[in-house]
Amino acid sequence: MAAANLTRRRMITIAAATAGSAFVCSGRRAWAGEGVHWRGSALGAQVSIDIFHPDREEAERIVQVCLAEVRALERQFSLYQADSAICALNRSGFLVAPEPDMVALLKTSLQFSDLTEGAFDSTVQPLWQLYAEHFSSEKPDSEGPPAAKLTEALAKVGYRGVLVSDERVALAKRGAAITLNGIAQGYATDRVVGILRGSGLSTTLVNMGEIRAIGARPDGSPWLVGLADPDKPSGLTETIGLVDRAVATSAGAGFRFDPAGRFTHLFDPRTGRSPALYRTVSVIAPTATEADALSTAFSLMPASRIGEIVAARPGMQVRLVTANSNLCVYGA
Repeated sequence: MAAANLTRRRMITIAAATAGSAFVCSGRRAWAGEGVHWRGSALGAQVSIDIFHPDREEAERIVQVCLAEVRALERQFSLYQADSAICALNRSGFLVAPEPDMVALLKTSLQFSDLTEGAFDSTVQPLWQLYAEHFSSEKPDSEGPPAAKLTEALAKVGYRGVLVSDERVALAKRGAAITLNGIAQGYATDRVVGILRGSGLSTTLVNMGEIRAIGARPDGSPWLVGLADPDKPSGLTETIGLVDRAVATSAGAGFRFDPAGRFTHLFDPRTGRSPALYRTVSVIAPTATEADALSTAFSLMPASRIGEIVAARPGMQVRLVTANSNLCVYGA
């Protein structure tokens, strides 16, 4: 793999033009005491929590509650922890008595799969494994894995083979495996936002691998978030304002299996290939879960269909940067 890869999550993390911060508000007055700052990693992303609170002890307690929630979700969704629930599911093909978060996120994933006619598909993990093994081998063929192996991997893909109930999760296809990397960070972001709102915080920018604003900045202006240029790691395609919405960006260049960038983390579940329809796809939506999933799916869909979906979903905007660097905007 290319050593200089800018992963999708790292691209999102460095895109924040304004550092995350939180304030407890009483009426129109914002209390900004000593800050409590935490930096770390979760679900394959660099994440941060920043809270400004008149009571430092209470601020630290809130941070710890957020961290406990994120770690609990990580034990469910992380492909980096061998003992996580998703790894257990991928090994055995089933889970008995799954945790409510696993059920909720899998059901949500299936809803986005239906909405996008399968463009969003949590079962593409066999494709990831195929390309990772191929391009990490000695002298890999630059044309990608052999056709027979691609066909074999595609036979394991298909979201309709994910069977979910409160009592059991099962993968109907032999050798199937799932990844929730295209939605779990958004879900975790929304859960942290729920904790912060419940603790009385009403103006903050949360970055848990995806970015979501609670309210506006303390002065009433929008939070400013930069959208990274995947071809220029230190550059931005543009800067947007967020108020009470989330943003997620996907780009094929965010992770390349090969130096030429022909094979990326954005897999078309129908072909197993990585179409290069757009340079970047940014989705602004009411929740980070929605923005996360749809930024992935829209990267594989024609602009006309994207426009139809956006028109039917309140509070959503999509900003596409085409292959020739033109900006197309759908939604308000």
